[in-house]
Amino acid sequence: MSTVTRAYLDQRLAAAKRCSREAAMAGAKAAAVATVAAAVPTLASVRMLPWARAHLNPTGQALIISTVAGMAYFIVADKTILSMARKHSFDDAPDHLKNTSFQMAGGPGLSLGSIVGYVC
Repeated sequence: MSTVTRAYLDQRLAAAKRCSREAAMAGAKAAAVATVAAAVPTLASVRMLPWARAHLNPTGQALIISTVAGMAYFIVADKTILSMARKHSFDDAPDHLKNTSFQMAGGPGLSLGSIVGYVC
């Protein structure tokens, strides 16, 4: 049974902080882009379309824009955290677990990428 050292825990904590900071920055960048991408057509449609002028008050416009920005933030931050966790989970894994290709009996290896490419 192995013991966990303080240095190992400090290293893992530093990696987790770095990962969350990077995910927050990526989410903020995506939210900024999404805000502009949602604001331009929303504000333009309120100026040009009679239906939008009649039905979208400033609160509705702000709700549309902020919902898009919030969704972009959380989606990008979540995908960033998951991709970093997936990448770092292979760092400490034994070599026999790093090989994710499927070996058919007597045939060449079949990776997930080739399966997805074949199916899609």
